Amino acid sequence: MHKWETLKIVLIAIGVLVIVVFNAWLFTDKEPDLLDVPETEQAEKPVPDFSSFENVNKRKAAFYQYLKPEIEKQNEYLLTLRHYVQTLKRQVSSGHEVAAKDSERLSWLAKEYRITKDLSLPQQLDALLLKIDILPVDLVMAQAANESAWGTSRFAQQGYNFFGLWCFKRGCGFVPSERNDGAAHEVAKFPNLSRATYTYMRNLNRHYAYKELRQIRATLRNNQMPITGYALAEGLLNYSERGAAYVEELQSMINFNQEYMTE
Repeated sequence: MHKWETLKIVLIAIGVLVIVVFNAWLFTDKEPDLLDVPETEQAEKPVPDFSSFENVNKRKAAFYQYLKPEIEKQNEYLLTLRHYVQTLKRQVSSGHEVAAKDSERLSWLAKEYRITKDLSLPQQLDALLLKIDILPVDLVMAQAANESAWGTSRFAQQGYNFFGLWCFKRGCGFVPSERNDGAAHEVAKFPNLSRATYTYMRNLNRHYAYKELRQIRATLRNNQMPITGYALAEGLLNYSERGAAYVEELQSMINFNQEYMTE
């Protein structure tokens, strides 16, 4: 092979690697600053060995039974925060000043959900309400099943990472066995299920890559329509390099596994 052709192939490979790593950096929060994470009683329990279930239906049932309480707990927390912001909004609209303790907490929320300081107080509250909201259990379940092979991946088994979240600080997680040479990312490792689920939900709720998901959710809420996983999946084109194919697969999983949601 001519040396220039060889060089061309190498440059193309490097270009592809740069794009993959850049996309992962772009669409995943790098270093979560978890300050106020609600934790369930089962949060630190070992992840069940889902691969031990030979029957697929039993494996799925066990998977849903393990994750569903945690997802519901995190959604309850989000609704509590949302109600708090709504209360502040009513106070401000009525001309009342925000108390010092509320101002401090509001500053924390603005930082946690990446609200720009250039906005006025009413605008900050509106921006927070757009970001602080629930994520349907069926959507979270579908992503967790898809990203962790129904909880059997080593990242889920050893680090509670059911959502394919990356980190970029050396030693922050697992080094992927198929990571390309020169790549610096790791698959994030969490101390418990609550931290992992909180980080995943916060990522969807605050990262600009998932702005469309939040807009779909706000439209549904404003029109008093159910906030469904099937609808919000349309806003996850950037979660995977597969784009539309990934969204379609999630929607198919949501439809196909509805029976487990009621168990």
